[in-house]
Amino acid sequence: MTPISFTGTVEVLGIRHLLRLPQEASLALASRGQVAATVTVDGSQATTVVEPDGRRGHWLNLDALGIDSSWEPGTEVSVDLEPTKTWPEVTIPDDLRSALDAAPDLEETWVSLTPMARWEWVRWVQATRSEATRAKRVGVSVDKLRHGKRRPCCFDLSSCTDPEVARSAKLPEA
Repeated sequence: MTPISFTGTVEVLGIRHLLRLPQEASLALASRGQVAATVTVDGSQATTVVEPDGRRGHWLNLDALGIDSSWEPGTEVSVDLEPTKTWPEVTIPDDLRSALDAAPDLEETWVSLTPMARWEWVRWVQATRSEATRAKRVGVSVDKLRHGKRRPCCFDLSSCTDPEVARSAKLPEA
């Protein structure tokens, strides 16, 4: 896949350091939803998932890159982004991990999902600020997986689902 190069400005939104992709860079991606990619930010490389912003664009969660850097708001950074078909493994949040561990009958099912599908389950569980809704989604995830569902249903993959940066499924405009 063709690498995409651009410069961007570091922002802090909620508790996240992020970088919005310029429109041309987002349009060069194959999906309006999440995109697995290898990114190089100011010379440091990481594998990540580029997040949708709910506005037909994308953003990078700089904090999730594992790059040792202090991200100051307003800092200009250069980025080389290369989409890949190889998805990094998602970090399963503790509540979902506990529910999966308590359901040993689902171990093979979870492992048999594609990494992209596991990302979708995690995004769906995490896409709420309400603890009650989140707990319900964990339970529903286990139930759906037991009934053969491989992905969460009725989930807009192009929406911004990080409740720390977006309440309306859209990343706030700069």
